[in-house]
Amino acid sequence: MFEEIVGSSKSIRQVLKQVEKVAPSDSTVLILGETGTGKELIARALHRRSKRVNRPFIRVNCAAIPQSLIASELFGHEKGAFTGALQRRVGRFEAANGGTLFLDEIGELPMETQIALLRVLQEKEFERVGSNHPVSVDVRVIAATNRDLPAAVRAGTFRQDLFYRLNVVPITVPPLRERPGDIPLLVEYFVGRFAKEAGRTMRHISQQTLKQLQAYHWSGNIRELQNVVERAVILSETDTFVVDDSWLKGESAESEKRGLSALEDREVEMIKAALAESHGRTGGPSGAAVKLGIPRQTLESKIRRLGIDKYGQERPTSK
Repeated sequence: MFEEIVGSSKSIRQVLKQVEKVAPSDSTVLILGETGTGKELIARALHRRSKRVNRPFIRVNCAAIPQSLIASELFGHEKGAFTGALQRRVGRFEAANGGTLFLDEIGELPMETQIALLRVLQEKEFERVGSNHPVSVDVRVIAATNRDLPAAVRAGTFRQDLFYRLNVVPITVPPLRERPGDIPLLVEYFVGRFAKEAGRTMRHISQQTLKQLQAYHWSGNIRELQNVVERAVILSETDTFVVDDSWLKGESAESEKRGLSALEDREVEMIKAALAESHGRTGGPSGAAVKLGIPRQTLESKIRRLGIDKYGQERPTSK
């Protein structure tokens, strides 16, 4: 166990070895991995093993903040900077001064905020919203995303220079389905935790349940496993941990459906951005296909399948 990172598989040991090596430095780290793989745990482990351990660790979920407020949230604002700004507000960068700022879902940052973030990374200073006076900070930035940032760069939705600046030390967290040997350890850990919280006593773990859990796809990764274990502990009527077969079947279908939907949403977003930049052209040296790095015929097929209008209006797909 490494902080709350549970596992002994080769892939997770390699990740933790990277954490041990890079933690003492001030290098920017980009944590990559699917939703639910534990990227924040890796970020916290980096902070706790750094020389900044006694300074703040500040987390920002870039996807959870409205785009119109993200600059104020990160950099703060002056009194009267905009409607509702009744007093000066310190942003997350100032709050993290001397410590670590974890920018989760970094791929969701709007373009204008990406420019401001690049300046902070390069010059160690920024300006509050409504001010032209620079504020200097000493902050280590750790970013995380489940998006394909190189694809976003090609689509024009993420700055290439910012990607390079963030990608100093990339750490890829493996999905749970690639480390099935860690599932018994994770189950034991979660069963103990949730049983204690619920005031229950769980003395045994069904071997048949473990086999089922190891065979399951886990589209939601560790977060999904955690939820299944918590539900099973709460609903258990004996001291043996067992998971109902129907939960995994139902959740498998739902999670695959959700995963496909999210993937298509990201694909639509990138295609629309490339089409906007190329003014609706798919072919040619400045066309959307080149920007996306795919053949023109493939792009045309995707546009038809996803119901995208080349000139900016999404139309419903035919059934």
